[in-house]
Amino acid sequence: MASSSSSASLLNHSDHSIHYDVFLSFRGQDTRNSFTDHLYAALVRAGLRTFRDNDDLKRGHELKPEIERAIIESRASIVILSEKYATSSWCLDELLLMLEQRRSFNHFVLPVFYHVDPSDIRDQRQSFAIEVEEGVERSKWTEYNVNRWKVALSEVADLTGMVVSGSEADFIAQIVDAIDCKLDIMKLVSTPAHLIGMESRAIGINSWLKNEQSGANALAICGMGGSGKTTLAQFIYNSNKQKFETSSYLEEIGKQYKQPHGLLGLQKQLLRDILGGKNERISSVFEGTRKVEEALQVKRVLIVLDDIDEHDELDALLGRRAFHTQSKIIITTRLLDIHAWFGSISWRCQVHKLGLLNDHESLELLSCHAFGSKIPMEGFKELAVQIAKYCGGNPLALKVLGSSLFVNAEDPRKRSSIIEIWRSTLNSLNSLGGDLDDKIQGILQKSFDSLPRASNRELFLHIAFFFVGEYEDYVVKILEHDWHAKAGIMTLVNRCLLSISSSKKLVMHQLLQEMGRKIVLEESKDPAKRSRVLQNNESYRLLGKGQGSETIEGLALDMRKLSQWTRSNPLALKTGSLAKMDKLKLLQLKYVELTGSYENFPELRWLCWHGCNLTTIPSGLLMSSLVAIDMSYGNLKMFEPPTVLNSLKILNLKDSQKLVSIHNLSQLPNLETLILWNCSNLTHVCKTIQGLERLDLLDFTGCKNLWKVSSNKYVNQLLRLRALYTGEEVPQQSFSLPDSLNFLFLNNCNLEKSNYIPVTFSGQPFLYMNLGNNLFEFLPNNINFKTLRVLELTFCPNLKCLLCLPSTLEELYTNWCFSLEKITFESTRFRLCEFVYRGCNKISEIQGLFKLVPIAKLDEVDLGHMKWIKAYQDLEVDLVGDEITKDRNWRVQETQDPRITCNHLIQTIR
Repeated sequence: MASSSSSASLLNHSDHSIHYDVFLSFRGQDTRNSFTDHLYAALVRAGLRTFRDNDDLKRGHELKPEIERAIIESRASIVILSEKYATSSWCLDELLLMLEQRRSFNHFVLPVFYHVDPSDIRDQRQSFAIEVEEGVERSKWTEYNVNRWKVALSEVADLTGMVVSGSEADFIAQIVDAIDCKLDIMKLVSTPAHLIGMESRAIGINSWLKNEQSGANALAICGMGGSGKTTLAQFIYNSNKQKFETSSYLEEIGKQYKQPHGLLGLQKQLLRDILGGKNERISSVFEGTRKVEEALQVKRVLIVLDDIDEHDELDALLGRRAFHTQSKIIITTRLLDIHAWFGSISWRCQVHKLGLLNDHESLELLSCHAFGSKIPMEGFKELAVQIAKYCGGNPLALKVLGSSLFVNAEDPRKRSSIIEIWRSTLNSLNSLGGDLDDKIQGILQKSFDSLPRASNRELFLHIAFFFVGEYEDYVVKILEHDWHAKAGIMTLVNRCLLSISSSKKLVMHQLLQEMGRKIVLEESKDPAKRSRVLQNNESYRLLGKGQGSETIEGLALDMRKLSQWTRSNPLALKTGSLAKMDKLKLLQLKYVELTGSYENFPELRWLCWHGCNLTTIPSGLLMSSLVAIDMSYGNLKMFEPPTVLNSLKILNLKDSQKLVSIHNLSQLPNLETLILWNCSNLTHVCKTIQGLERLDLLDFTGCKNLWKVSSNKYVNQLLRLRALYTGEEVPQQSFSLPDSLNFLFLNNCNLEKSNYIPVTFSGQPFLYMNLGNNLFEFLPNNINFKTLRVLELTFCPNLKCLLCLPSTLEELYTNWCFSLEKITFESTRFRLCEFVYRGCNKISEIQGLFKLVPIAKLDEVDLGHMKWIKAYQDLEVDLVGDEITKDRNWRVQETQDPRITCNHLIQTIR
């Protein structure tokens, strides 16, 4: 098996994130206002995020960047090959890029032959007989381009496609079914490259999955760290998920379980997967367990629970009750005695002890990472056999060691010197003693030692200690200046010492983290003489004794994880100890109370102090070297930087419930991210926020008191008088936001019925805006929505209509907007590709998708062949169907869909 990586992210391109399910390529003058419109509407109704270009103006010579990006960021393309498709150089360039993505990135291409003969396309006959344009200046129809387009036309004609026939409505439904089925298969968890030994190890598990009479609904894959348990589970999941009604893959459960509300989050994800994407509201772990039990009784589900190491995790995710289910659960764990756990929760479990790779498989895997093929390069075979054997069949050791010994086949002159490096490596490995676990640790250590730069090694250790699970961009900002993080992370990824998930978070195998921490522990028996201190009891003693250090670069202390006795008899933790740590750059404190002066405080890059006891920022605490400050969950009442912080890019004051005011933001000229989530008592943000020219993201979620300003000037005067009398902060009238903002969160801010927000906007190019959980009836009229891509309006119970939404909008979320009745767009050529509207029971019109009209208001001539329905116009009916009509009890209505030629009655007479 190639790897034990625990990443369970969806498959995606190595350099691109996926934003669309489907890209539509079509010739506008042939099908834009007919077949393509109908197909687009059907894809959107099916929940597929679909991109189509809405620009019907004369196109330029080159593909627009947004078109090129949309193709690259889509899982699949539908090519509507109509009569005049090949007369457009733009369409032909689209076709070239789609086929290139198909060859390189598993991009699915479905050709639709719309009233054209596939053989005409293959042989370039009729309207597909494209020719070079002679003597036309700056023409795209050059010999070079035409030859490429001809090859592309022949290639797409040979793909398995669909030829239009019969009813267009039925044909469109077939296309949607075909693309939906294909994309469902493509939505697999990612597996590493070079899967070796999988098929043979999967035979027994596949047999168990097929056997519904086995008596055991759970199977535990057990084995040592790095043996490939997760990779085997991923392989099994991808191979079998389509045979079940639904499926769910929960990754790194042991790590997520230890996070605040981690178990509740896992239950929500499991339920969402089982129920096909529906978000279930659960308020407690007990309720979540009950709902999981209920769901597993009615659906046949394939579930993988990766990295289980606590009995409570199984209890919460599977429940204790015995019940009949056809679902299958696969578990990965290092624990061989997991079989006993299932006795107490009424599930039967089969244990599958994972064997390591044999000698032949080990050599193949090592060679893949060292030479780029399964066969060793000439002159290396004997050494490769010995090194592979030393790894004892452990895939992680083989992968990491092979990557560190990579040989470039294009440089034969250096081959002899590289062979000597291999011999030296083998000799040093043979000098290591101990059992297999010790040997694997030695292999990982050798890979660490072989990193090309000291900064790479320091970066690895910082990540292993403090930043596993954090976003790559966040870590790069903090560590770039001192440790060249952007380039260094790529080096670590290339050496298989680090990976990046699809959500752009840093992932490191547990064995590699343990190795990094062991390296630092071996620096000295005295914690004060090490480079990093992570053990809470050691950090506690260091700060309690007031002891400094000449070597410590990073220190972490979480008071909640100390023993009860220690917390009941606390030492006074002194700032003076930190002041004596001249090299300290990274400080992570959680619910720590410090005493003493902050003069001479170290020049940190990262200050993470959750639950800070300070009410104001003392002089000396914040130095100009800081890049990121995270003082979430603290006791600050006022935030005011005492000095200019030119390097600061991230300020996170999340859940600072006592925070009332923020002053002097002009002292943070390069701030990019400001998070004030759930600062519920915040009433004042200084007007200098407008001058933050680099601010990209601003999160005011839950800042309910910041907006308590009335449109009535007399009410405002009374509020100001009361504040002056009581000594409270004077209510803020208004402030302006910087022009640089792209992401704005104003959800749960108690924005009321007025369609005005007391914030001055000046044409910010917003890409994302969250206005959910507010009380307004109409969208605020002082916000510029012109460039918006994503609009989140979930749980706005008073919102009545959304009028003239921008055509740039790609995602719209209106869940639980109970009063919402109508949605329109500024243009009929909008590009909405994801629209979620659960609980919108009053909605009657969405422009371009549907319109509900009472039958009584229609003349018989409008009804055509359905005149008979007029007889029922005064009867009440139950509306059945999707979320639009669910639970509604109206008089007979008709669904008018302007994009589909027929009208549909979707009701049943009661």
